[in-house]
Amino acid sequence: MYIPEIAAAFAGESRNVAIVGVESHICVTQTALDLLQAGHGVYIIADGVGSVNPHEVGVALERLRHAGAVVTSSESWIFEVMGDAKCAEFKSVSKLIKDTKEGTKEAWKSLM
Repeated sequence: MYIPEIAAAFAGESRNVAIVGVESHICVTQTALDLLQAGHGVYIIADGVGSVNPHEVGVALERLRHAGAVVTSSESWIFEVMGDAKCAEFKSVSKLIKDTKEGTKEAWKSLM
């Protein structure tokens, strides 16, 4: 997905990119590796990636971690981006995370 149009839009700036998607060992991995090679920061949202072959997810996450990507959880990344509780959206985002915690738990179960 790091196609020429995206590369052109990123030209001259190092960006931090969060990646979610299916086929963690193919599409997610190739996109992350391309972004890393181009000098961008890459965050892989572990509970936001998958595969039709679930055993592939752990292999892909480990490979990407060693390549320089930050593998993290959706909740951790969301709160990191907000910075702190002074963020105007903090209360509404916190409520959303609480409201969707069961779905997040199910996503983590599928990764383990």
